[in-house]
Amino acid sequence: MIAGKPWLKRAAPKSFVVITTERTIRGKATSTERRVYLSNLPPDAQRLNQSVRLHWCMDVVFGDDQMPARTDHAAHKLAVVRQFVLNLVRFSPIKRKGGLKVQRLIAATSDTFRAELLGLV
Repeated sequence: MIAGKPWLKRAAPKSFVVITTERTIRGKATSTERRVYLSNLPPDAQRLNQSVRLHWCMDVVFGDDQMPARTDHAAHKLAVVRQFVLNLVRFSPIKRKGGLKVQRLIAATSDTFRAELLGLV
């Protein structure tokens, strides 16, 4: 609870996660990065890894961390729509070159690709 604001309660985190990634760029430079997370999920490594990867994917494809929706339930509703769009692009029957971000941009600008994603063609 935050002092003077009893309606703002924070649950104690249930898990502490450290993820170490190693990245090699074109077989030359290798960098190692360590990221730390606090989570309310139970300490299950596989589930926590999936959650972190989903969060990373949503942030890269949609700029999720920069989303200014903070009124009522707008953030949750937009997150559901973004997850739906991510799944549409990820499981698309027509494969396109480029990553998920590129495919999302193509779907936003191409009526035919968007219709294919939604199964309207």
